[in-house]
Amino acid sequence: MFKIVLKRELNPAVTLLEIEAPFIAKKAEAGQFIIFRVDEAGERVPLTIAGTDPEKGTVTIIFQKVGLSTEILGGLNEGDCILDFVGPLGKPTQVAGKKRVCVVGGGVGCAIALPSAQAFKKAGAQVDVIVGFRSKDIVILEDEFRACSDNFYLMTDDGSYGEGGFVTVKLQQLLEAGNQYDEVLAIGPIPMMKFVAKTTEPFGTHTMVSLNPIMVDGTGMCGCCRVTVDGKVRFACVDGPDFDGHKVDFAELMNRNCVYKSQDEAAQKRDHACRIEAIGKTLIQ
Repeated sequence: MFKIVLKRELNPAVTLLEIEAPFIAKKAEAGQFIIFRVDEAGERVPLTIAGTDPEKGTVTIIFQKVGLSTEILGGLNEGDCILDFVGPLGKPTQVAGKKRVCVVGGGVGCAIALPSAQAFKKAGAQVDVIVGFRSKDIVILEDEFRACSDNFYLMTDDGSYGEGGFVTVKLQQLLEAGNQYDEVLAIGPIPMMKFVAKTTEPFGTHTMVSLNPIMVDGTGMCGCCRVTVDGKVRFACVDGPDFDGHKVDFAELMNRNCVYKSQDEAAQKRDHACRIEAIGKTLIQ
């Protein structure tokens, strides 16, 4: 069992948990992920690691409550435990040898863009960061990004904070102004990563995207996390999660990620009242 030692609500939909997992905390690098399972009846869900503290032996995850499993996880509190917390999985983000990079984060994807930005900075690169949110009230980790970036740009779709517009608007401006990057790393919703790749392609800028498609075992055995990259099947859990954004089949990826949407919606509508409480009420009656 893995104990929750810290819980913080970053906004109404996004939760930060610090989990006691010493082995993972010592081994994990930026860009790698874990797979959690709340209990024996739970599904396996991949989440990219948002931070580690090897001295405390803890791993930080930040997630949006969008499905049944993340709703249940978000309902736990400090002192509670989850059954499975497996990792570190996947290949780390390659930061060595980069002189100037641009890290682009969208929404809750900013949580996993942060450790990569920090790793690039630690490796000696000049780091430009563009983060985007729908509106001011859901902005997260602004101070942390400012601390690790040479140039920081915050975008909101509705213009309520920072600059108005999508992250691709600012990225286009920077590229047209002559900024040359060894790499652009995009992390966020699939459509956002797709259009970041389309924005950089005419400039010939190397672009990586972080993919966490449907996963089950996280070891490459089940094949559920397959993605098509450059016309070839790759497994995100062992070959990724970072891939060349100009070679990813985004249409296929979006389609596969929606396969179980109806089942997830149905699961959320079910009555999940505690069975022990139900039995107790029956005995009282």
